[in-house]
Amino acid sequence: MTTLGEALIGLLEAHGVDTVFGIPGVHTVELYRGLARSRIRHVTPRHEQGAAFMADGYARASGRPGVAFVITGPGLTNAITAMGQARADSVPMLVISGVNALPTLGKGLGFLHELPDQRGMMQTVAMFSQRIVEPAELPAALSRAFALFSSERPGPVHIEIPIDVMALPAEGLAPLDKGLAPPPPDPGAVAEAARLASAARRPLILAGGGAKRTEAALLRLAERLGAPVVQTTNARGLMHGHALTVPASPSLPAVRELMAGSDLVIAAGTEFGPTDYDMYGDDGFVVPPALVRIDIDAAQLARHPATVSIKADCAAALEALLARLPANAAPAPDGAARASTAREAAFAGLDAALREQIKVVETIRDALPGAIIVGDSTQPVYAANLFYDHDRPGGWFNAATGFGALGYGPPAAIGAALAVPEAPVVCLSGDGGFQFTLPEIGAALEAGAPVIFVVWNNRGYREIETSMRAVDVEPVGVSPAPPDFAKLAEAYGIAAERLAGPQGLADALIRARAAGKPVLIEISVE
Repeated sequence: MTTLGEALIGLLEAHGVDTVFGIPGVHTVELYRGLARSRIRHVTPRHEQGAAFMADGYARASGRPGVAFVITGPGLTNAITAMGQARADSVPMLVISGVNALPTLGKGLGFLHELPDQRGMMQTVAMFSQRIVEPAELPAALSRAFALFSSERPGPVHIEIPIDVMALPAEGLAPLDKGLAPPPPDPGAVAEAARLASAARRPLILAGGGAKRTEAALLRLAERLGAPVVQTTNARGLMHGHALTVPASPSLPAVRELMAGSDLVIAAGTEFGPTDYDMYGDDGFVVPPALVRIDIDAAQLARHPATVSIKADCAAALEALLARLPANAAPAPDGAARASTAREAAFAGLDAALREQIKVVETIRDALPGAIIVGDSTQPVYAANLFYDHDRPGGWFNAATGFGALGYGPPAAIGAALAVPEAPVVCLSGDGGFQFTLPEIGAALEAGAPVIFVVWNNRGYREIETSMRAVDVEPVGVSPAPPDFAKLAEAYGIAAERLAGPQGLADALIRARAAGKPVLIEISVE
């Protein structure tokens, strides 16, 4: 007899899933029945939050949905923080959990891991949450999830299976459609956008996370129009080193000045969120009056109405726009000069400490070309989110924007390393955030994920302390004593190196990469 748990594994394989992150428990035993005989790799984190963060990093690095298995109750509530981060950053994530037996749900009988309404709780953060009450429902539920991942704005999806349903017979369950294509862009909207773009003399492109896999089309459009390209945090790595690239935050005065001086702004895959466009909370961001927006999500388009709105996948919309532009139209002659002025002014506007922290990130990039750098909320990451030109599309991401979950870096970097094993993967974390998920370094070693963990140790939450002092609040609670990270790493069987400042970081990174296994580098900061 094939049980529903076994059928689930086969259906996931049919949808292309090759890795699952999870911690088994008595409420998910039946989900694991077919796993050992499948082609799916199981990775065991040290905490369910780590499982979902790993799924997030896997998805961002690979472009494929990350999948996590968690138990009902505390397993799922542990994962909900990571699901919140995935929702904020439009990351495709499938979380499959158990739940108590159907006849007991909602009755408050005191069963192990019981919640009053688990699915109701998950509906507040997941794109949708569905309970499977009979085996025949599972193929459609999975099809719905993978269709959302491929044709709409992605995010976390939750499917829960009661423990008494997991073991039911489920012979002959077959996958439905594996996914859908996004709707094509409206020809009329594309034609109007092309008309505006052809007439613009000072065009500008804003690229968000939705455009991070569209570099070829984005580059062609930018060169065709002579338009500088400003990248939000989740778009960094696009057009690295190009004369038209502006790898600087739209919250900076120089970038806002560039936007204000443009007669047309094309916003591709960016939601205009405050953590990108108004991170200082000064209300200085103004939606451009002449605006073409491209977004796969109609709700996002409605939040900031534009002159022309194109509901479509970014790649399809950019290709369609390119096809409608006049072949003989000359690009704006001063695009490169405008981009250069904005870059120089944006960097010059940063204080010396920020510029030094950006150099640390540039050292990582230059020592390990093509690396994926996964950040946590720490000073060099904050600084590089303001200004930094990465050399790999989609290779710079962190949790210091959007939901802002601390402790994201280590497990997300493990997921990224397993998704793209040929790329160097660096986790850049602070001593405070690293302690949130420090035990996951053991999972990295066990899974064979050669992540280089770089810990920026300034002995506390320095960004929060600075914020307190800026408003005359006496700092309290911002100096948690860090442990000896090198000794902890060695206790897990991981080699470690301590640096007295950023000097020597490049050589340490090269040594760590050559080791071919997890390594910890601690940078002690005065």
